[in-house]
Amino acid sequence: MRTYELMTIHRPEMAEPEFRGKVEEIGALLTARGATPSDTELWGKRRFAYEIDHGNEGYYSVISFETESADVLSDLDRALGLSDAVIRHKVVRTDA
Repeated sequence: MRTYELMTIHRPEMAEPEFRGKVEEIGALLTARGATPSDTELWGKRRFAYEIDHGNEGYYSVISFETESADVLSDLDRALGLSDAVIRHKVVRTDA
């Protein structure tokens, strides 16, 4: 199994409970695709170092998960790319 971390930045206009719900939806998507989420960190609303899409802040989250399939990553990238709630996302492989 390969270990990954997914960092997402959600829109700041969302309420805190809505943000938490969106992060849970991402976890459910990972589980539905056969990945195993292990840890979720909610960093809350933070200020950006530079402006992104005319905004200065967003809600950050980090989800650690394991998977064997590369299809999970492509499905995840597609879903998050189409989501209006997500400003940016990045998946990083954490095992060497």
